[in-house]
Amino acid sequence: MEEVEVVVAHSARATLRVGEVYLKVDGDAANAGIEARAMELAPVPTPRILWHEPPVLAIAAVPGTALGTLGGPSTASPAAWAATGAAVRALHDAPPPPWEGTSPEEVREELDRECAWLLENAALPADVVRRNREIADAALRPWTPRFIHGDLQIAHVFVDDDDEVAGIIDWSGAAPGDAMFDLATLTLGHEEQLEPLLAGYGDGADREVIRAWWSLRSLTVSRWLIEHGFDPDAPGCEFDVLRARMANS
Repeated sequence: MEEVEVVVAHSARATLRVGEVYLKVDGDAANAGIEARAMELAPVPTPRILWHEPPVLAIAAVPGTALGTLGGPSTASPAAWAATGAAVRALHDAPPPPWEGTSPEEVREELDRECAWLLENAALPADVVRRNREIADAALRPWTPRFIHGDLQIAHVFVDDDDEVAGIIDWSGAAPGDAMFDLATLTLGHEEQLEPLLAGYGDGADREVIRAWWSLRSLTVSRWLIEHGFDPDAPGCEFDVLRARMANS
């Protein structure tokens, strides 16, 4: 009998693994629909959809090994990071998905709201929040909407023994958006991997904007993480990223 493994579980969604099958249960049925459609449209390796009966999406496990984890070292080679960059570029060059993304104005409103919460709750020293808010401003410029993954964490990209991308998972955040956001999310807490990634990505990457997104993403996700039982203050995670950005600015 196959064991049931709880991969992640919180009030918004849960992911279970049974053998080589993942069952994703989402409180918002639209998220699973977006994920399924995005995987069909994306020109990169994605999990095979086995079936979809809202609120559950069943997908097959992808082969390979994750690039790494936030807060831990990446054991992937520079060649694997370059291959990842090439795959992300193929995604960004594809036609954007046919649903709305988030505008720079909406991102600004969210950023201001989350910074206010961090300050009101003394989650971080005020100077760390305010300085990173200043750094984040560089990301809040008009952008040409691209096909972005939307949650391209290092643990969501799997590479095989030949250093090629074997699969990219968790597509519920896919939308038209800023390409630099994907590159920043992928290298969050792994600044040393930015240049190998961009070697495969090619022209058009703006390093200042990517660094601004490191601050912006860390500021905007911290409250959600805290409220859902995760710790942004764990070593190498979001609060460390914010402290590092302040020290390096």
